[in-house]
Formats: sequence, structure tokens, C-alpha cells
Amino acid sequence: MLKNSYIWIAVSCLWIKTLALSFVGFNLRVQTFLDVILIIINPLGPLMLLVGLSFYWNKKIKLYPLFVIMFLITGLLYGDLLYYRFYTDFVTVPILFQFSNVGGLGPSTLELLSWWDLLLFADLLLVGWLIARKKMTSLKPERKAKRNYLIASIALMGLTVGLGLVNAPHLFAESYNREQMVKNIGPFQYHAFDIGVAANSSLYYIFAESKDAAKIIENTQASDTDSDSFGIAEGKNVILISMESTQGFVINQKVNGEELTPFLNSLIDESYYFSSIYDQTAQGKTSDSEFMIDTGLYPMESGAVFVRKTENTFIGLPHILKQEGDYYSAVFHGNDPTFWNRENMYESLGYDHFYAKESYKVTEENSVNYGIKDVPFFEQSVSIMEELPQPYYARFITLTNHFPFLLEQEDQFIDEAETEEGVVNRYITTIRYQDEAIRLFFEQLKEKGLYENTIFVLYGDHYGISEKYDHGVMDLLNMKTSALNRMKLKQVPLIIHVPGQEGKTFTRNGGEIDIRPTLLHLMGIHSEEPSLGKNLFARSNDHPVIFRNGDFVTDKYLLKDKRCYSLEKEELTDAHHCEPTEEIVREELEMSDEIIYGDLLRFIE
Repeated sequence: MLKNSYIWIAVSCLWIKTLALSFVGFNLRVQTFLDVILIIINPLGPLMLLVGLSFYWNKKIKLYPLFVIMFLITGLLYGDLLYYRFYTDFVTVPILFQFSNVGGLGPSTLELLSWWDLLLFADLLLVGWLIARKKMTSLKPERKAKRNYLIASIALMGLTVGLGLVNAPHLFAESYNREQMVKNIGPFQYHAFDIGVAANSSLYYIFAESKDAAKIIENTQASDTDSDSFGIAEGKNVILISMESTQGFVINQKVNGEELTPFLNSLIDESYYFSSIYDQTAQGKTSDSEFMIDTGLYPMESGAVFVRKTENTFIGLPHILKQEGDYYSAVFHGNDPTFWNRENMYESLGYDHFYAKESYKVTEENSVNYGIKDVPFFEQSVSIMEELPQPYYARFITLTNHFPFLLEQEDQFIDEAETEEGVVNRYITTIRYQDEAIRLFFEQLKEKGLYENTIFVLYGDHYGISEKYDHGVMDLLNMKTSALNRMKLKQVPLIIHVPGQEGKTFTRNGGEIDIRPTLLHLMGIHSEEPSLGKNLFARSNDHPVIFRNGDFVTDKYLLKDKRCYSLEKEELTDAHHCEPTEEIVREELEMSDEIIYGDLLRFIE
């Protein structure tokens, strides 16, 4: 075996950093002794293989290439860490190609930095200084030693993959569970696997056949059960309001004696309110919520459909409403049309027009963070709406309540909270501002005569406070930090307001994917188009709410991080209680993926 100290110093430094990030930065959840063993040994093989690139094809160990390899590996680890801090997820290849849509450099990224991060680069500074001062010199490893080193590297990688499959038999079938992948095969082999998956994704399309599509589509055709609410909004205009980063806990919540959402609270009294709806988005965040609501399909496990699959054939809500009632459809959003590739994707979904940033008077004074503030956004939108052909389906996407939740003093309608987490404290002010903006919007619609003949759907698009800042929310709500409480924080509000209808609260579980069939039900439309969503007025409680990473929740059980919980006893329970539902989860996600990756809807005549 190779006996050169430089190589082992490099491998050891990178190995220690990887372990530190795995146990502390990524907080990989350890459930068995084998989990610990795998997390410890799975980085070694890939690190040895990569560091060995400094001498495989050279007679000497090249010190500058060695330094570059160390720098690149450290950069990869740090990129993973920054991404994980906010999204509690791991970077994938598609995300790298849509990086401008996950925040870029700016206030959002700066909020994630820590002085402790400098420790990740300490060894690079030392090695770089030693090389520059010629304190380290190149050495010649023997050919046999290099060969044995390479064999040992590959053998270690094979061993960890084998042990990973023993620890998680469905490891590669459940590749959407990225934490499970990283824990069992390590961050480096996970990235290699992810590259392979991304490279082979086009094979779904190539080998898809109409007979295969027919079978999948038959299993995903919506089946609706009528209720007393069927058709109560038939022929009405539709307004969807996507409430940026709005979590369910803000509803009927007070801070320092003041309501966070006074208008939404009052609206709930005369609306259908679904109190147990879950955020099911993945790496596409807001665009994922849009996709689920318009198509009734799950988001992709990696990247965003809005960026990766705009050329696909989709049957979106705009298509259905156009066919059933000659609806005009439009999206209103005060951001750049290229963000999340919306300008192209909306065309695929069937929208007639996209009113983006150029449709608004955007100034430095009326903007913050990602774009125009919600109050001027709604104000300027109303004048456009007066000219829309009726009936119409209009989606509004708010912006102000976006991480890191920045807002000038003059726009704050409530004082910041007083937790130990600044992000949570600021979130309170932007949530209250959004609520006020929506209140003014409703007033303007009433003044313009655009209220009475409209059904309103208001929903939180995804979480606002990531797990990195959960402790601040737990402090605010006087809740204990636990897996069950963290799952409760994934709930988002869903309010469906039909003027003239009495309010009613529904506590049954559901997800964003269920909004489409629920809206069609209220509009009196029986759609047989493919959909994996369920009508919330008739949804079975034992059918799981499915998350893109394979987690789920039913009326009795919760699966989170491959651990099964009894909701009745609020404690861990035997895994066999969750196993039958896990199979349902795999089947639904697989069907959705086959439709998207294979572009199966192109076979529908």
C-alpha cells in the first residue's frame, strides 16, 4: 500500500471534514449501529480515489493538482452545506443548472453563512502555504503501491454500497430519499449516482410507448365523489393566490397579543378552510406548488419540472377550464419572467398570458428582496384584471414574505417577535404585511365589482422557516422540538372562499396536489384527465399524504426519515405499521415520474 504521508494527510483532512458535516452540518439521523459505521467509512473510498488523481498518470505526486483536488472537494462539501442549511436537502445535478432560481448570491445566501465555516478551509491554507514555501516536495510512489491503492479505493466503495443495500434494501428504488442515500453510500457516491440518474433520464422518453402510457394513465384518472358542494362555483371566475412561504401555524396565531393574520382569520369564518394541508414541494419550491395544482402530478425528485420538462405535453387546469367553460387564463407575478423558466412553462400549461415584472411599475421604493412589494403588486394588478375576458382563471404569486424576510419599518404592521432567531422574528412582520396586502386586494375587487362572481383559493406554497430555524418557531409556539411537531410545521393554509357560502372547517389530511380536483369539484366539472390528487371534500383519511422524499402521513401513522410514528400515541412504533403504506407511496411516485420523464401525456389524443 502507498506509504506517502502527503496523500494520507490529504485524505485524512477531507475525511474529517466530511464526517463533521455528516454528523453536525447535515445532522444525519442515526438509528442503528450500522448507520454509524456507514457514515464513518463511506467517504473513504471516494476520497482515496479522487486524491489519487494527483499521481495515477504521473511518476511523482503532483502537489499543485493535489491542492486543487482538495480545494474542489472542500468546495463541493461547502456547497452541499449551504444548500442543506436552508432547504434541508442535498444538491442535485438539475439544481446546478437552475441555480439562479434558488436564490443566488445576496441576502438569502449571506444569511446562511457562519464564521465557523472558515474551519472547513483551514487545512487548505496550511497545505497551500507549505507548497508555496516549498516545504513539501514531490515524491515518487512505486507502481505496485499505486495499483494496490487504486484497488483498495474501489474495494472500499463497493463495500459501502453493499452494506448500504443491506441497511436499506430499497435504497436505489427510493433514490428520491436523498438523506437515506447520503447516509448509506456517502455524499460523494451519492453525487456520482445523481449524475448517472440525470444522464439517463432521457431514456424514459425514448422507450415510452403508447400502450405503457395507457396503463399508467388509466391508473391515474381522477375519480370524483359528489358532495353537497359540487357545482356551487360553476361558471364563476377563479382567483388563486399563492401565499409565499406561508405556513399553517400563522393562522389564528398571536404575537404580543396581536393577530398575525387578522384578515385571513376573518375570511376563514366565511370560507371552506382546510386546516391539515401539507407542503409537498421538492426542489422546485413555488414552481412545484404551481405544477401540482395545475396538473395533479407530483414534482420531480430532482430539480424542477418548470425548468427541465417545459417541452412536455401537460393537461393543466387552464386546458380543462378552456375546454369546459372557455375560460381565459393568466398569471400575475412581479418577478422576472425567466425565474423558474415561467415564461416557457406557462405556455405548456395552457395559460393565455403571463403578467410579469415588465407589466408593473417597479421602482426601488416599491420593491424589497425579490421584487415588487405585495401591496403595490395587487394594486396594479386590479387595473389589469378589469380588462380580462370573463370568465377567467387568474393566479397571483406574492413575493414579500420570502426568506430572509426583509421589510422596511414603514411597512411593518406588527412588531418583530422576540425569539432568539432573527429569521423567525422578521418572518412575523412579512406575514402580517402579506395579510394586509390581501385584505386591500379584496377591498379593491369589491369596489370594482370583481368580487361576487368569483371563487377564491388562497394557499401557502411551501414552508418559510426551514429546519435550520425550527427552534425559533418552537420557541414562538411553546412547542417541544420533535419529529411530530416538525411535521406539523409542514402544514400550509388552504382557504377556499365562495361569496355567499357559509364557512366550514375541515380537519382531514390533504396536500397541495389535492387542490386541483377540489376546485374542479366546486366548479361542477367531472374531469377524467390523469391526476393523483384527491377531492378534499371526499378524501379518505387513510390514504397517505405523500412527500417527494418518500415520507408520508395518514390519520394514524407518520413516516419521517424512515421512522414510523403512531400519531395517536405520539411516539415511535414498529416499522411494520408503515410498510404497507410505503408500497403505496412508491407506486404513486413511480407513476407520476413515468408520466413526467416519459412525457406520456403526448399519447393522449
